[in-house]
Amino acid sequence: MVTSDQRRRQLARDKYARQQQRRAEAQRKAKRRTTVIAASLAVVLAAGGAVYASVQFLGDDAENAKNTEETASGEPKMAIEAKGAYAFSLGTNEGDITITMDAAKTPRTVNSFKHLADKKYFDGTKCHRLTTAGIFVLQCGDPEGSGMGGPGYTIPDENLDALGKAGADGKVTYKAGTVAMANTGQPGTGGSQFFLVYKDSKLPPQYTPFGTIDAAGLAAVQKVGAAGAEGGQGDGAPKKPVTIERATVSAK
Repeated sequence: MVTSDQRRRQLARDKYARQQQRRAEAQRKAKRRTTVIAASLAVVLAAGGAVYASVQFLGDDAENAKNTEETASGEPKMAIEAKGAYAFSLGTNEGDITITMDAAKTPRTVNSFKHLADKKYFDGTKCHRLTTAGIFVLQCGDPEGSGMGGPGYTIPDENLDALGKAGADGKVTYKAGTVAMANTGQPGTGGSQFFLVYKDSKLPPQYTPFGTIDAAGLAAVQKVGAAGAEGGQGDGAPKKPVTIERATVSAK
């Protein structure tokens, strides 16, 4: 039976998805309009950069027309103290996990997480991936639970030099307790997915390290890691399922 809280979280996620769809459609229409305008203003192509920079793309509905929360690319506008410390608190079925985030080092990452958490984006989502061989991480933040989901926008990489210079193998150590952004392997492709390192792991320095897990939270993730992945594989869904029941971001 679906509880009222579960229903509320699902409605919030559905609303967010509709907003992203409307925004994407608005951008497609705006691009078509821009193409027509550009064709009629061929004589000023040399100033195209200035023309495009001044264009404001608006959607067809009132919500998009008055939207000031997000940039033209969809990334949320800055709404945090860029030098402050923030707590990303995850209430999970395996225990509470508190992640301390430093906005001075990763302002756009912290801002994005606060934006998403405020919209209940993570509530009711599952951590879909556990690795137990070579690297040791629990990956979360995908509302689809498939490893393919995201918020509809990307954020730039930040703080990549925080873990020191890469060794001869091209890797650095992401120490146990580190929380970093997942991406596609290409620069600037972070979205909503992140991973929690429960044991020192060697990785290329291309995943934004943006937080540190508290002791109790790390112990909870280590228990999930110790249980292993489904089917006894070194990479798969965690055998001990982890659901983020609620997620909040607040100033410390």
